[in-house]
Order: sequence, then C-alpha cells, then structure tokens
Amino acid sequence: MTYAQTTGTTRWVFPDLKTLMAKASPARSGDRLAGVAAGSAEEMVAARMRLADVPLRTFLDEPLIPYEEDDVTRLILDTHKAAVFAPIASLTVGDFRNFLLSEAATPETLTALAPGITPEMAAAVSKIMRNQDLILVARKCRVVTRFRNTIGLPGTMATRLQPNHPTDDPGGVIASTLDGLLYGAGDATIGINPASDSLAALGELVRLLDGLISRFSIPTQSCVLTHVTTSIELIERGAPVDLVFQSIAGTQAANASFGVTLPLLAEGLDAARGLGRGTVGDNVMYFETGQGAALSAGAHHGLDQQTVEARAYAVARAYSPLLVNTVVGFIGPEYLYDGKEIIRAGLEDHFCGKLLGAPMGCDVCYTNHAEADQDDMDTLLTLLATAGVTFVMGIPGADDIMLNYQSTSFHDALYVREVLGLKRAPEFEVWLERMRIAGQDGRLLPRRAGHPLLAAAVG
Repeated sequence: MTYAQTTGTTRWVFPDLKTLMAKASPARSGDRLAGVAAGSAEEMVAARMRLADVPLRTFLDEPLIPYEEDDVTRLILDTHKAAVFAPIASLTVGDFRNFLLSEAATPETLTALAPGITPEMAAAVSKIMRNQDLILVARKCRVVTRFRNTIGLPGTMATRLQPNHPTDDPGGVIASTLDGLLYGAGDATIGINPASDSLAALGELVRLLDGLISRFSIPTQSCVLTHVTTSIELIERGAPVDLVFQSIAGTQAANASFGVTLPLLAEGLDAARGLGRGTVGDNVMYFETGQGAALSAGAHHGLDQQTVEARAYAVARAYSPLLVNTVVGFIGPEYLYDGKEIIRAGLEDHFCGKLLGAPMGCDVCYTNHAEADQDDMDTLLTLLATAGVTFVMGIPGADDIMLNYQSTSFHDALYVREVLGLKRAPEFEVWLERMRIAGQDGRLLPRRAGHPLLAAAVG
C-alpha cells in the first residue's frame, strides 16, 4: 500500500509502510547509513503526520518483513492476542498516542494490553511522541520479575553489578564485586562479561560468584554473559548457573548472526528452569539488545533501526526473562552519533520494551569515539530513572576496563536514589540492612573496621 501526505505545496509519497516508518523516525546516523532516513525535516514531519493516521490494524495486515521469510515476524503474529487487542483495535497511531497519555491508560490497563500490542505498533507510536511522552507512558508501565528477589516494583530501580576484568582474574572480579556490594549495588544481578570463551574459565567464574552469593546469603543472582549454547553446556556439566544470557535482535537473520535461533532460546530457558535455583520466581533469562545490531549484520530488511530494535523485545518477552536491557550507545557513532541521538534512543527503547511487557533496563553508555560525554549519560540516566527504568549498570568508576566503554557507576545509582527516592529490590534492601551496609532508609552507612565483606576482600 502507498502512503501519501501533502505539506504546503509538496506531496510526499511513501511506497510502503516500512518506508513511512523509517522516514518518520527521529534523525540518527544508523538510518542515514542504511539510506532509509528522511531527506529533510519537512519529509520527516510529513511522514509523522501520515503515520499518525495509520490504523493500528494495518500492522497486523501488512507485516514489515514477510511472514514466510522471518521467524520473528511469525512469532509476533502467532502470539498476538486478538481479544486483548480488541479494545484498541479501532484506533489509529495518533489515537493510540492520545490514549496512552490519558488517565484511562492506568498501569493495570497497560499491563493487560501488552500481549495485544505488536512491536511495530509500539515503534510507530513512539515516533510521534516527544521525550516527555515516552517518559510519562513508560513510567505507568509495570513489569515485575522474580528469581531470588523481586525486580520492577513501583518506586524501585535495580543495578547490575558488572565486575568485568580484562583477564577474568578471580581476585580482580571479587574485589570489584565486593566494592559494588558495599555501595549497595547488585540486586538485578552480578553479571560478568568474560574475556575468555573457555568452558573451564567460564565454569570457574560461575562457581566463584555462586560461592560468594552462598557464603553471604545474598538475595541476588549471578550471570556470566556467554553464548546460550555455552550456558547450556555449563548446566549439563553441573555448573551452578542462575541466569542464561543471550544477545538478541529483531530479525531471524540478525539472530542468526549471533548464532541464535528461537528454539535454541527455548532450550536455554528449559535448561535453566530445570535447575530450580530461584527462590521467589523462575524468570531465568537475561537478554541484551541494541539499536544498530541488525544493520551491522546486514539483516535489517530495509527497516529503520528503532523499529528493528522494538521487534527484539517481542523475542525477549516470549521467554519470560528476568532482565532485558538495551546497550544503547555501545555499538558506536555509526548508529547513534552523539549524545542527543543516544538519549532519544534510550528513551525509545525503554518505552517500547515496557509497553510490550519486557522488564527493561538500560546500559546508559557511550564509546569514546562518539560525540557524547558523561554529562549526556547523566541526563539519560536521570530521564530513565524518572521513567521507571527497571535497572541500570553499576561499574567501578563507570569505566569498563574489559569492554573499553563508558557506562554508569555505583555512585551514579546512589545519586538517582537520593534525588528520586528510589529503592532497591525489597529482599536486597533487607540484606543490606542486616549486613549493616545500608540503613532502614536505604542510605549507605559508614564503613566500620572488620565488616565481613571487607574481611572477605582481604582474605
């Protein structure tokens, strides 16, 4: 179907829905690189005007990637809940925006609607929303998950304690982990990006974190962020795996570039659940995504990068994950050029994920060759925390010495908690108080000599 819009004396024609979506997207370097971006601000506005009049049903009738060519499209359409969609089935994209911003869109209503919303619908409505709209609606979305603690409750924000080390040195990993715990970080997970892909080395890291969690009865979960096939093999060898990790994307071809299929993700889910290691729930998957992943793999099918990214959240929600996060600025300036583009992308990703029912966090980050700095990250962190982000990263000094990028620190999470009054996962708060790391108000207590965690660091 062709879409047209007149602005002034100019008639703009968009040959299909995916072109209309791409031209309506806020400017970003990845879409320019792919050749799908609007050629001018006027064309972008015209596309947004036309997109606002597209009925939501159109996204079910006109798949952006053909059903027979892509298993993510099949997943999206085969799992769509028509009865849940019915209350909003008569709306256009513009009507949907108005509804989402209205008082009728309560947290309970949005939770119930999530299975009836496709990622293309979420991406489309985000394209005609201001940043404040994305924040307001995402803040109303509630996605609660559980393993050894409860993540995503209103008024909370968790942190992934990320003790990466360039050689996977156990002493270095433990030192960073204990440092983070003493700053009250780690309720989302203690998650390591390993430098090695050796099964022996990975197994050692899994056992190292499990031993620390067991020794101090920490109500959290560990994750070594290796490929899903490796996690399955570790489980088969008896390793105490808590969470199974995998990077995912929004097309079958992009997932194939990661060495992933949908049945393989299901196998990882079954393997981890079979261990029964959760104490308050069985959400055992951890997914990471990022705008530009499909384009970098040549697997975007001509879609704009934000729409492809939203499709990844439909993949994620199918496997009931504990955690999902967009690594928003990690791929580089070829896809998100500067702080403005990174900030907008982070808000879009969080909004779309939450609207679809994914427990969305964000690695608020940038690479050193991007036109961005830590002030931009402070801005995005503050906006996401205001929007109810599920979790962010906690990295010593905000500088990942293994992956060589800039993220957020233990101190950054403390800043957000102080400004916005955000709590940690409730079970983790109780542990921090019991360990005399934090008081009843959640604020850190002065370190005392002989604290068990300090003693563990020395030992």
